[in-house]
Amino acid sequence: MSETLSVLKEKLATIHDLNAAAAVLGWDQHTYMPKGGIACRSRQMATLSQLAHEFFTRPEIGELLDRIEQSGTLEEGSEDWAYVRACRRDYNHAVKLPSEFVVEQSEAGSQSFDAWARCKPESNFEGFRPHLEKMVELSRREAEYLGYEEQIYDALLDKFEPALPTREVARVFGEVKDELVPFCKQLFEKKDLVEDKFFFTDWDRDKQWELTIQVLKDMGYDFDHGRQDESPHPFTTDFGIGDVRVTTRIHRDQFKAGLYGTIHEGGHALYEQNVNPAYDRGSLAGGTSLGIHESQSRLWENLIGRSRAYCRHYYPQVCKLFPHNMKDVSEIDYYRAINRVQPSLIRIEADEVTYSLHIFLRFELELALLSGDLKVKDLPGAWNEKVEAYLGIRPGNDAEGCMQDMHWSDGSFGYFPTYALGNLYGVSILNTVREKDPACLQAVEEGNFLPLKERLSDWVYQHGRRYTALELMERITGRGLEAGPFVSYIKAKYSGIYDL
Repeated sequence: MSETLSVLKEKLATIHDLNAAAAVLGWDQHTYMPKGGIACRSRQMATLSQLAHEFFTRPEIGELLDRIEQSGTLEEGSEDWAYVRACRRDYNHAVKLPSEFVVEQSEAGSQSFDAWARCKPESNFEGFRPHLEKMVELSRREAEYLGYEEQIYDALLDKFEPALPTREVARVFGEVKDELVPFCKQLFEKKDLVEDKFFFTDWDRDKQWELTIQVLKDMGYDFDHGRQDESPHPFTTDFGIGDVRVTTRIHRDQFKAGLYGTIHEGGHALYEQNVNPAYDRGSLAGGTSLGIHESQSRLWENLIGRSRAYCRHYYPQVCKLFPHNMKDVSEIDYYRAINRVQPSLIRIEADEVTYSLHIFLRFELELALLSGDLKVKDLPGAWNEKVEAYLGIRPGNDAEGCMQDMHWSDGSFGYFPTYALGNLYGVSILNTVREKDPACLQAVEEGNFLPLKERLSDWVYQHGRRYTALELMERITGRGLEAGPFVSYIKAKYSGIYDL
């Protein structure tokens, strides 16, 4: 390693520590911070964001990158080459954002999230609306600072899914939607074939928590380097490879919400915990894209967690923990109920089939909000119309409609598509595991999930940001982003469950 690269890595490690400290404050805000702490917390997080941004955008960082790139000493494809490539990308983005804008955005985001958390339980969209309007306006400004070639949304999508243009996402989503909407209608017509009312009875909170902890351990989540807490909206955060935390949300009357929220976040956490330790505090730490990250959370939550083998394995434990709730529920009834398809209003509680439709409507509304075709004041009505068009139902209030997610409250426009991209990537990756290493899935059949975790660590997790999403998919599957495998998987599985 050259001396110049060593100096660059040392400086970036300091910046990473500032961002990690801000992440700790963010985690606390979502979990344990008292309600009255929002004003000082907003200032604290804004200060750390400003310091990290100013440190990273100093001319000397650019000069170090220039010297390394011009030296001709980096071998293309090597770890050092990938490190510099990732750093250059981050730097080019960061220098386009004025420091005062970063502070304004951070402070507004904290206040907006607090307003969302206060207004959502009351379905008070008008109370939240000024904050959302501010976040939309800030996102438009951010996109203009970053620049884009085709449409404003490209700049925001690129933050989460680099080098994937909006038009390509719209094309692939359109292909999936054209297949899913009529297929869902077929399933809705046969919804009475699968019964899941027993999941909406009174389930003991402490025993639900006990089950979520057990499934995390079985997945290979390392509690010596992480923990689980509760929050209004489940999430995963890390303060470094050695400290990766998850949250979930337990409901007494919604058994699947807590369990599958935990499995989903556990998939994210396995990724972060198993990145090459040498990448810690540097540009290669973290996931290559949020689409790839979501491929892992959705893979564990759905492709594994809702599989017949997974349900068969945990059925006896669920019966033991909840004998009253599971009385007269057979193992096949439990599996079918876990996979019941129905039109639902809440994204994070949606079934595997309709989930992508929830993402498509958000993607389309984001496009309209950012382009100016849709005003924030008209969002509730536009939301309700799309839900009715795709799922045949309408929200009764805004809490179960356009206010249900936290993402827009902190300005995460461009984020939602990564969930559906993750569905597509995840199926392609697991298909390749089935083809190249079938023993991993045989172990899953036997209730052992660690071989699969190790295979995914080898293929995905350890590489961090060394490869782009499409490079990684090419390495693993030999193919890129495509709709076919996901659509085929969904139709095959659910045609069987619903006797189509």
